[in-house]
Amino acid sequence: MVVRMAATLLRALPLLRLRLLHRVVKAECRPSITRRPWCSAAESTPTDKNSPSLGQINTGLSTKDPKYSGRDDSDFRKWKEKEAEILEDIEPIICLTKEILHSDRYMDGERLTAEDEKAVVDKLLAYHPHSEDKIGCGIDSIMVDRHPQFKRSRCLFVVRIDGGWIDFSYQKCLRAYIRDEYPSYGEKFIKEHFRRSSG
Repeated sequence: MVVRMAATLLRALPLLRLRLLHRVVKAECRPSITRRPWCSAAESTPTDKNSPSLGQINTGLSTKDPKYSGRDDSDFRKWKEKEAEILEDIEPIICLTKEILHSDRYMDGERLTAEDEKAVVDKLLAYHPHSEDKIGCGIDSIMVDRHPQFKRSRCLFVVRIDGGWIDFSYQKCLRAYIRDEYPSYGEKFIKEHFRRSSG
């Protein structure tokens, strides 16, 4: 159990990094908003010489990106604001999906609860590029099980009313959603936040 929890935490690190980035970007893009510190010991203000700036925090992003002329560049700011908006939009379904796939919440071959199933169908499967093919004659349920080829991986499956079942990639669903909802920024976001191998 400890090994599973450690593995779950390791898989969650990229998402935690994105959450931190989201908070930092929000603070940087809206400096006039005063935010309550996470704890009373952390009462440094943005003008404090000892407080880290966006470039000093290890987020994996640099404000001195050669593609942008600097922090005041309006394109850079627009991108960072849109990136934070997209992260905030997709974070709940990503967290739910990862919990379904990587926790002890569901055993292999188990059907999702009605609430989880509705979220997965409405927020993921509906956006899959081949959703009609995946759904086929109709959905009986959504289940989680081992991937047919990659036995160490768990994935989501559509169980059809005729008894057949087929897997689908939640990342393909997310990428299609992002492209649809954020046409001007979707490709850039996908390139920066999704693994190339999953595409």
